[in-house]
Amino acid sequence: MAVTDEAIEKIKEMIVSGVLQPGDRLPKEDELATALGLSRSSLREAVRALSLVRVLDVRQGDGTYVTSLRPELLMAAMSFVVDFHRDDSVLHFLEVRRMLEPAATAVAARRVSDGDVAELRVILDEVDPGAEPETFVANDRKFHSALVSHCGNPVLASLLDSISGPIQRARVWRGVTDPDAPQRTVREHHAIVDAVAAHEPDVAAARALVHIAGLEQWLRDARPF
Repeated sequence: MAVTDEAIEKIKEMIVSGVLQPGDRLPKEDELATALGLSRSSLREAVRALSLVRVLDVRQGDGTYVTSLRPELLMAAMSFVVDFHRDDSVLHFLEVRRMLEPAATAVAARRVSDGDVAELRVILDEVDPGAEPETFVANDRKFHSALVSHCGNPVLASLLDSISGPIQRARVWRGVTDPDAPQRTVREHHAIVDAVAAHEPDVAAARALVHIAGLEQWLRDARPF
């Protein structure tokens, strides 16, 4: 194991074991290096690496802190990596979304309040189907993000949101090349919300599956890449 990797593992173990809690300030560099049996240079590299993935927060003139470690914060690093995938991998992301989002939608259908449903309908009414594809797709992403946020599992919700980036360009391309796509999308969104509002998880999941699979199949048939 490389020295920096060893340093990362040792800091990670301190966090996992509870020695360091979210929000805690790390000991001074020389003290921590001595305690962990590391050189100060390898400790510095480990801290730099962990700050990039939002595990640590380096505050100039103040010290280094463990972040909140909230899923959405940690998933932001994953989203950064995901955005570098090539267009020919977008189908893989769609497959993952097809597997996970219907399940999240089903759970949301069991949990949502009337207020949650009203907020989803407001999002759907914010943009007209005739809007520019980029605007329409941005609203589409906002809707799906809000929908899965009601599943009660922030890790699952953050994961689904993080894989939306590579799919977004495919959605825009569909909006440009398929004139019927926006209206179809609106109908499918309302059908999903209706099932969620009725607290029918199986129906909600089925409608979400059909909705996502439709984009996936269109992309397989009409891939511009």
